[in-house]
Amino acid sequence: MNEVKTAHTEKTRTSSRQTKTARQKTKSNLAAGYIFISPWLIGFLLLTLWPIAQSFYLSFTDYSLLEEPVWTGLDNYTKIFTADTTFTKSLSVTFMFVLFSVPLKLFFSLMVALALNKNIRGMNIYRTAIYFPSLIGGSIAVAALWRNMFGIDGYINQVLAWFGIEGVGWISNPDTSLGTLILLNTWQFGSTMVIFLAGLKQVPQELYESASVDGAGEFRKFISITLPMLSPVMFFNLVLGIIGSFQTFTSAFIITKGGPINSTYMYAMFLYEKAFKHYQMGYASALAWILLTIVALLTIINFAASKYWVFYESDGGKPK
Repeated sequence: MNEVKTAHTEKTRTSSRQTKTARQKTKSNLAAGYIFISPWLIGFLLLTLWPIAQSFYLSFTDYSLLEEPVWTGLDNYTKIFTADTTFTKSLSVTFMFVLFSVPLKLFFSLMVALALNKNIRGMNIYRTAIYFPSLIGGSIAVAALWRNMFGIDGYINQVLAWFGIEGVGWISNPDTSLGTLILLNTWQFGSTMVIFLAGLKQVPQELYESASVDGAGEFRKFISITLPMLSPVMFFNLVLGIIGSFQTFTSAFIITKGGPINSTYMYAMFLYEKAFKHYQMGYASALAWILLTIVALLTIINFAASKYWVFYESDGGKPK
């Protein structure tokens, strides 16, 4: 009996030591993990989370960089929504830009992706050549080139003159200035096109073969197979396109300076000038949070509506 009791006690001690060793090993692994991620964690806390918190606080203050922030409560937001006509103008211009540029960019990207999704000789060269301009698509140099192309003596008007057509000042005309920026944004389709092309590669060819046997034409295949199978990719590009378009700044700043008559005065330009031209940092912070709220609401709406048109193969081809 004593031997059994002694063996049980020894077994309990061994189990306790093993549990303690396992706990120490787990703590050691956790400590090592935290050490490895500490550079990112410190950077996130100091360079991302802290500035976000500071921006939120400053949106309720009067702050000019030269003096200490003065708490003003909701004064900045009240002024923005009730007394600042420039806010309304810049927001309407930005919404107009998003409304036209995002669908055009998606459509053009999809069409190019379909054209490049062919098994012909040298296709990789064509894909590289078409995507290459997107590497510099958002640069200041491209914006300056676009300004020269659409100027009164630019390349576009020179080409039109060959056909006896008198060109206009595309940038200096309020009726066409925003259109030039929309066209530039559409031309910067490279990344969106690559994502569409990757999505097209994932569509099972058996579906097209079965449709051909049933007598479906190319247009029917596109409507009934390609679009439903690409809907998750389209949704992804749509959300990213809306977010990116609301932040458009470089093209408007370099090409038109927001003119003429504020016809291309984007919201990001308005925010930038309030912050770095008029040094109204508190006011600019409030504008930034309003922009964040608008983009977040549109994203939520897109996610809510996606269940009606986004199809997933894992769900049997039904909307999620």
